Amino acid sequence: MEKLVSAKTCLKLLQVMPGVPQASSSGALGVLANPVQNLLQMQQVRHRQTKHWNPQFKRLRKQKFVKIELPNLREKPEDISKEEMRSRMKERGVLPPRPWMERPFHISCTGGIFEAYVPPEGDGKKSIISTTGAKQKLEFIEKKSKSLMAVRKIRSYEESFSSDDFGAEAQEIYIKAHQHMAAKEKYKIREYISERCYPEMMHNVKDKTIRWRFLQSLEPPRVVHARCTEVITKENQFAQVTVRFHSQQMLAIYDRFGRLMHGSEILTKDVLEYVVFEKHISNEYGKWRLHDKIIPDWLPPKQPAPITYRLIEDAEEEVSPKELTSGEESKQLEAGSEQPKEQVHLAAPVERSSKPSAAL
Repeated sequence: MEKLVSAKTCLKLLQVMPGVPQASSSGALGVLANPVQNLLQMQQVRHRQTKHWNPQFKRLRKQKFVKIELPNLREKPEDISKEEMRSRMKERGVLPPRPWMERPFHISCTGGIFEAYVPPEGDGKKSIISTTGAKQKLEFIEKKSKSLMAVRKIRSYEESFSSDDFGAEAQEIYIKAHQHMAAKEKYKIREYISERCYPEMMHNVKDKTIRWRFLQSLEPPRVVHARCTEVITKENQFAQVTVRFHSQQMLAIYDRFGRLMHGSEILTKDVLEYVVFEKHISNEYGKWRLHDKIIPDWLPPKQPAPITYRLIEDAEEEVSPKELTSGEESKQLEAGSEQPKEQVHLAAPVERSSKPSAAL
């Protein structure tokens, strides 16, 4: 089919060409001879395709191209003198290189708590109706002015921030961080705790089994303190919010042998904590993370967990009486005579209960 189409196109071309007689039905081969010879005698002419169709602005188009001085790649930098290098750099507008000794670093969190909140003594035990509770409430109101200014600054970076709703969000972060700590997931926990808090939470977790559960909140978590600070520059802002948690928790820690070191899985305890959360508010992708816990000075120190050790008793080798020499027998007799009678009577039952020697 393709051959028939190509033949038809050739016939049409021959009919259109000037000076070619029209093909009749009879003697078609004789008529086609002359056009084929003409096609073979035709010469191919190449036309320049890059020439612009409008020669009017030829001179201006010629000026558009700028000659570039190509660098000499075979030239070695050792062969160029300092004066020549300086003149080349000055000609190109390149400044000389400076010996940079600085290294880039990223500050993702602060190194501690700035203007730490001081928990009132007896918090969680004193009622508001009592005199001590009323004094605590008055001190909290006095310190609230700085916290309100800090909350206003946080809102300038994070519009959706609310001190009333932040307690629930902080509680979720608190629970997730402790769950990952108990599961020893050292990569997932970094999303919920800062780099400063990581070594403190994961310290001494190896070779231990931790059972931790958050049972319920005795009081809803609330923001008691908020502060903002700048690091190095004014634009680099960090915010810290202290949240008060009063909850019931269960904690049990077992050592590598499965012995209980601390706590219990049956007993629940009321826990009152002041947890500091930090965020790099200047960073668009910053997150609220657990940063530290405030331990007041008036809190009594915790008792250390009982640590068990394995005592390896050195087995005393018993020597048969046949192997004793005469000199050693005399020494033993002298030592036995020097001992008081009470010690000899006490040692007698031990010798009876001892295992028989190899000689017997």
